[in-house]
Amino acid sequence: MTGRYVLDLQDIEETQVAVVGGKGAHLGGLSRIDGIAVPDGFCVTTDAFRRIMAQVPSIDELLEQLSRVNPDDREAIRTLSAQIRRAVEGTAIPGDLATAVTRALSRLGEQAAYAVRSSATAEDLPTASFAGQQDTYLNVVGPAAILQHLSRCWASLFTERAVTYRRRNGIDHRTVHMAVVVQRMVFPHASGILFTADPVTGNRKVATVDAGFGLGEALVSGLVNPDVFKVRNGEVEARTIAAKQRAVEALPAGGTQEVAIGPERQEQPALTDAQAVRLVELGRRIEAHFGSPQDIEWCLADDGFRIVQSRPITTLFPVPETGDEENHVYVSVGHQQMMTDAMRPLGYSMWQRTAMVAMHEAGGRLFVDVTGRLASPASRAALLDVMGKGDPLVRDALETVLDRDGFVPSLPDAAPGAAPARGRSAPIETDPALVTELIERSQVSVAALERDIRTKAGPALFDFLLEAFEEHKRVLSDPLSMQVIMAGMEATWWLNDKLQEWLGEKNAADTLTLSAPGNITSEMGLALLDVADVIRPLPEVVEFLQGVEDDGFLDELAELAGGTAARDAIEAYLDRYGMRCVAEIDITRPRWRERPSTLVPVILDNVRNFEPGAAERRFEQGRLKAQKKELDVLTRLRALPDGDRKADEAKRMIDRVRTFIGYREYPKYGIISRYSVYKQALLAEAERLVRADLLREAEDIFYLTFQELHDVVRSCQADEQLVQQRKDAFRSYRALTPPRVLTSDGEAISGAYRRDDAPAGALIGLAVSTGTIEGRARVILDMADADLEAGDILVTTFTDPSWSPLFVGIAGLVTEVGGLMTHGAVIAREYGLPAVVGVEQATRLIRDGQRIRVHGTGGYIEILP
Repeated sequence: MTGRYVLDLQDIEETQVAVVGGKGAHLGGLSRIDGIAVPDGFCVTTDAFRRIMAQVPSIDELLEQLSRVNPDDREAIRTLSAQIRRAVEGTAIPGDLATAVTRALSRLGEQAAYAVRSSATAEDLPTASFAGQQDTYLNVVGPAAILQHLSRCWASLFTERAVTYRRRNGIDHRTVHMAVVVQRMVFPHASGILFTADPVTGNRKVATVDAGFGLGEALVSGLVNPDVFKVRNGEVEARTIAAKQRAVEALPAGGTQEVAIGPERQEQPALTDAQAVRLVELGRRIEAHFGSPQDIEWCLADDGFRIVQSRPITTLFPVPETGDEENHVYVSVGHQQMMTDAMRPLGYSMWQRTAMVAMHEAGGRLFVDVTGRLASPASRAALLDVMGKGDPLVRDALETVLDRDGFVPSLPDAAPGAAPARGRSAPIETDPALVTELIERSQVSVAALERDIRTKAGPALFDFLLEAFEEHKRVLSDPLSMQVIMAGMEATWWLNDKLQEWLGEKNAADTLTLSAPGNITSEMGLALLDVADVIRPLPEVVEFLQGVEDDGFLDELAELAGGTAARDAIEAYLDRYGMRCVAEIDITRPRWRERPSTLVPVILDNVRNFEPGAAERRFEQGRLKAQKKELDVLTRLRALPDGDRKADEAKRMIDRVRTFIGYREYPKYGIISRYSVYKQALLAEAERLVRADLLREAEDIFYLTFQELHDVVRSCQADEQLVQQRKDAFRSYRALTPPRVLTSDGEAISGAYRRDDAPAGALIGLAVSTGTIEGRARVILDMADADLEAGDILVTTFTDPSWSPLFVGIAGLVTEVGGLMTHGAVIAREYGLPAVVGVEQATRLIRDGQRIRVHGTGGYIEILP
């Protein structure tokens, strides 16, 4: 029976997390690594915990109550968790279990001092670090005290912080069990934490050692600031020696105490450089064993290092796999697409297959490797220019990498005898018929896709889709389409540059592009105002919509007075725009057609905040404002020296921008239209796989790449374990913030604006739509939670095209992600909304309901008292 309740650390396999918890499994692994010293000890298994829990009075009822508590209801969590802890600690340990523990103690030394440490089955895992969520007790002496602290460790599974952490991470309390590690105490001269990757920058080649005198509790609890050593390639490249005034030391009879450190010792380093380098060598060995960067707790006693814990660093952003040892620089695709959420495997693999450039996945996000373009001076300048125009933070991050000697190799430009680069095609005429032709081409291609895919199933569907992806890319790379997009963007840049130079006016193109014709995304926002016009005079329908909680509401509308008209209006909207949704580049996200209830809060806001005919009035007001601005600009230009020439050039560019800028949004609409068709076919295939018992549910296909799904359909074999692993990984990736720029060393580089033209305390961003507005900030992270009043300023992480229906009802826009020509910026200018994008941590620094002032011309936000 002892083997069931107690295992020696040396006998534990790393895979036995269910038996010994995350910490116990890691210690078992550590004890097997050659050259790594781990203090002797044993683990009291989860079988012991389950036996105790079975004897706790009313535990099932208490856990059921706990599972229903709102994670934000701190008082309820505090009360229930304390009740459970008292019940667990008050449960007597059965005799045979106590005997198993005391026998293990007698083998190691019954009266020796021990550390008694919790080891939960959901802690120290690759996808979730539960550091500090349960309890550890140091210098525990004697069998009775050990058994008492064993009960305390079991109870610590239900500390308030542990319960809250599990609730926030979607982990069921009843599925987590507690083992307890009991190890011989180490009485160290120094102790601390080693990160085998820099925890701040993410650089995998820089290890960070935190060190202090005495036991590590002084550092972990924040009692003292540690000495910090940065170690790269076997050398200390930087060190900070702190004034260490206190330490935690063991008491002879058990327990610990804080002690003062003498003045002569306070600023002595806790480690020598040689010791720090040696420790990092041990850390690299541990990292290689576990296969990922580690957060390692260590002690130094009698000049020998003991490792007392190692867990994965779960906050690091993963690095794309390349299979080589070369340096690489990656730029985030999500920041260009205004969608930085993690994508599921089917989502990112479909985007990879239909994109025009090679993309690499890491952390559920996609990146483009720009190393080659940075290496050549000519392509480097062009890349930095286009990145700088879109998002200055990306350019600054790339320049930060370039400033480092030797990271990016420097290659010569093409030799004099080399073939010339393909020249630019002749400029296109300013002709609206070009846009009409492109839209018709796209519509014909999508219609053919819809027609031809209907008869495809099984392996034949995937053969068809591979061909469809080639057509997808052919449409996307249509040279005329690229010319039209660039013509509109270049005209915008020309107007902004020249009108600032000639008239001293910043961002004049913002007003000149108001209500530009043919913008499918801004039309989408205005069309929802027309839907609201149908619903507004129907009180029964309005009341019904206020109570909508699921997506079957459209069928119920017909039973209400006026409900058929309301349903027809919504259906017509979905026919044109139902393929769209938030984060629409991820094919796995539910489209509006699949989840129409997403639109209901926006429709109700429009019913409440607007008068009938608002869409037409708003568009016409924008058009007249642009017309008035054009007249004003041309009049002022003609008054200048050489004014007629300047006015004529400006007029040509104004006509050009208004002809072409609206088309900028159409290719994305075409992509998402095709994605909707792909998705319906793949979901139909998924239903067949479910009926064949190959998958548990249709949406499991979202956790397979396109190629893996193809293989499942072809082989009629599926790996259920792989699907579960992918679900776990996706959950962890959602908690990560992707960097704008990432290196192959793992360094995440955010970039900086490096400006000094904003007031002190202002939040700096990128000015993308001119004007200044003051109003109430509404921090909205999910479009379905929108509840806007006239004059509100929307503050959110990113706004892809699906957010544009909200734009008609707001007065200004602030986002954390975005650039000058990303969708949110284009639509903000179209609607005349002052907007600042690329504001780091805006959704955390601005509180919902605060009054703020958005300076859309200056590119900053002031938080008002």
